[in-house]
Amino acid sequence: QVQLVESGGGLVQAGGSLRLACAASGRTFAPYGIGWFRQAPGKDLKEREFVSSISQNGDRTYYADSVKGRFTISRGGAENTVYLQMNDLEPGDTAVYFCAASYAPYMRVTAAYDFWGQGTQVTVSS
Repeated sequence: QVQLVESGGGLVQAGGSLRLACAASGRTFAPYGIGWFRQAPGKDLKEREFVSSISQNGDRTYYADSVKGRFTISRGGAENTVYLQMNDLEPGDTAVYFCAASYAPYMRVTAAYDFWGQGTQVTVSS
C-alpha cells in the first residue's frame, strides 16, 4: 500500500504562486502515475475535479484546461516526490488539493486512482 502525504498549501493573493508536494511513505510510488485533484468548498467527493497528472517515468503530463499554462507537474526522481507548481493563482483555484496514485494516470476520473492523500488546503484571496 502506498501512503501519500501532501504539503505546501496555504493562503495566497490572486496572482501569487504555491508549490504543492506529494510524498510517498511506506513504499515507493515509482510504479504509479500520480494525479492531483481538487475539491472546492461546498463540493462533495463525487465532484472532486481533475487538475493534473504525470506518468510513471514522468515523460507524459496531463492538465485540465482550467490550469493549463499556469500549473506545472513534475516528478522529483530519487526524491520520491511529485510537485505541482501553481502560478498566477485565481480565487477559483481555492480548494483542498489531493494527490493520488494510479496505474493509469491518463485517466481523469477519481475511480482510476487507488491511493489518496489527506489533502492540503489552498486558499486564494482576491
